[in-house]
Amino acid sequence: MHQQQPTHRPAADARTVLISGASIAGPALAHWLGRHGFRPTVVELAPALRPGGQAVDFRGETHLSVLHRMGILEDLRRIQTGGSPMTFVDADGKQLLHLPAEFAGGDIEVLRGDLSRVLYEASLPFTEYVFADSVTSLNETATGVDVTFRNSPPRTFDLVVGADGLHSNVRRLVFGPEADHVTHLGHYAATWSLPNQLDLRPGTGSIGYNAPGRLASVGVDHTDPTRARAFFVFASPELTYDRHDPEAQKALLRRSFTGLPWQVDHLLASLTTADDLYFDSISRADVPTWSTGRIALLGDAACGATIGGMGTGTGIVAAYVLAGELSRSPEDHRAAFTRYESLLRAYSQGCQKSGDRTGPFLAPSSKLGLRLRNGMLSRRRILDWMLKAGADVTTLPLPAYATTREGAGTTPTTR
Repeated sequence: MHQQQPTHRPAADARTVLISGASIAGPALAHWLGRHGFRPTVVELAPALRPGGQAVDFRGETHLSVLHRMGILEDLRRIQTGGSPMTFVDADGKQLLHLPAEFAGGDIEVLRGDLSRVLYEASLPFTEYVFADSVTSLNETATGVDVTFRNSPPRTFDLVVGADGLHSNVRRLVFGPEADHVTHLGHYAATWSLPNQLDLRPGTGSIGYNAPGRLASVGVDHTDPTRARAFFVFASPELTYDRHDPEAQKALLRRSFTGLPWQVDHLLASLTTADDLYFDSISRADVPTWSTGRIALLGDAACGATIGGMGTGTGIVAAYVLAGELSRSPEDHRAAFTRYESLLRAYSQGCQKSGDRTGPFLAPSSKLGLRLRNGMLSRRRILDWMLKAGADVTTLPLPAYATTREGAGTTPTTR
């Protein structure tokens, strides 16, 4: 277990908040809670921050405004990927459709691991981090939440927030089994790194081949041109498999893709030595209420989608609002949780809906569906309309909250 203590200690009587999850929404919430005078602690199952990963994006004025208020907008601009163009080809490598960088990359695109690091560093002055640990039980009392951990001694916190993703541990412990809240959307997705043996060039984005219900694609690594990253999607009813057994997941991928033309078998062969496989269903989380008593959910744990639901930007916005509402009534968390959900639910659900279409868009189920997608998106007018619709759905009038501490490179916001 690795523990990182804050460098700026809040008052001893400041309200304590345990946050489960150190990916995106959790550190963003910790940053804002620290600036509002709370004492956040983040617990993370992984032994350290996860590097690399897929690119994630921000789009629209609301996302950019929150990043600016956090003081990290320019940091992200310095490390942005420049976007990820997408090219779809036939079995002989001939281009069928090309989508420009802004289609998938929004206004700013960064690697998930880089974003996680920036958020972690922004929150570190105010936040205690506990890695290689997880919550095992939560017992709410009249004065707090008694928490037990897998490795650490038991502790009591004033509030607990689950920011631990679509497969949230906090949601399972408090709100019931995952099956009650997560809906399979008919597809699975996988990604892993491999040597760049296809001589893919920086800036070209990803190249993908479709068969009905399947996509096999690969793109050069944004930080190391000698490496590449595969991204596969396939249609399937819900499968039974061990989420913690990568060899079983590799077998599922081979069963679904072996024998397809283009470079598919070459990409599958790289699975043998891949040690960073990510494999999951494309699913959606829906929770009737985002809080109960002293415990609340944030980001994908409350209202998320695996891919395409703009969950990164939504999580950043939600963290800003949740911390701000708690600062408005620090002694009345129930009222704060109610205002937070009232402000964010419709917005989050609107963004989440785009995730329902991700699987069918990336891997249309028929040859006709593939032709229709390629033909429609080859028209610039339709493409521009889709880009505008994506920006519109991310727009939300942001409340302004007074902060007691400044973040790096920022000035306090005011009501």
